[in-house]
Amino acid sequence: IVHDSVVDLFVTELGRSMASKTSRADLDWRFEVVNSPDVNAFALPGGFIYVNRGAIEQADRFDEIAGIMGHEIGHVVRRHSVKQIQGQERRVVGLVLLCTLTRICHTIGGRVAVQVGEDALSAKYSQHDEAEADSEGVVNTVRAGIDPEGLPSFFEKLFEEKKRQPS
Repeated sequence: IVHDSVVDLFVTELGRSMASKTSRADLDWRFEVVNSPDVNAFALPGGFIYVNRGAIEQADRFDEIAGIMGHEIGHVVRRHSVKQIQGQERRVVGLVLLCTLTRICHTIGGRVAVQVGEDALSAKYSQHDEAEADSEGVVNTVRAGIDPEGLPSFFEKLFEEKKRQPS
């Protein structure tokens, strides 16, 4: 975690100004900057938002940082982490039943098929959740009176960077 009072205050005030206008304004929102050069951010259940230093450094504009944070706030508002945990629990129960009632898990091919199915289900949920969080991010920035072009602008910048440096 970055321990800089100016950075902490900036991220916390921006995040709370956005989160206070959501349907989950009642949460005790926490915003932190992770001391990592990776361009990333993530959210945990209960209103915990983490933005990597690398994402902030890559952003050229205030609305880009707001878009990133609005996206992560969107994950919390839509309860994506909670739903993924619940879905994973149901899939584990289903897998135990499948392996108990059939012989599919007794062969390497069967275990591979089960893993491929699990990966496909997880990817489906992730893509859907990301699209919802993108929409929420735009709504969150607009409600806070911030230009909603920040998140798309930031993504465009990342795509261009990936073209220049695929690694």
